[in-house]
Amino acid sequence: MKRYFLLTAFTLLGLISCNNEGTAVNTVASMKTQQMENFDKAFKSLGEPQNRPTEEERKRNTSELSDRRKALLVPASKELILSTGVTESELMRKTGGDMSQIIVWATQIYMKKTDEIRKNIKTDN
Repeated sequence: MKRYFLLTAFTLLGLISCNNEGTAVNTVASMKTQQMENFDKAFKSLGEPQNRPTEEERKRNTSELSDRRKALLVPASKELILSTGVTESELMRKTGGDMSQIIVWATQIYMKKTDEIRKNIKTDN
């Protein structure tokens, strides 16, 4: 009887432990906003064959994205910035419509929100 009880207890502990790990992982994904997800997808799309650097872009040998590739990131970047309460006119005033500045600003917001999510998860655990 003791063995059965111990076996049941260990099994329950194992299931509870595994269940909690899955919950923590799911929480990270569920805490991202739709705008953050879209920003992720935009960056991932740069790796798609049609969005990779062309031969000409590679020959420039620069770490900066080409205008063509920046244009892929700008819509999701603007969406993320505007989701923070910034108005379109404020966005244009601060960046002058420069694609690089828009992407950098959005990246800063994304990193800040990601850090906040991590801190929230740490305090929950």
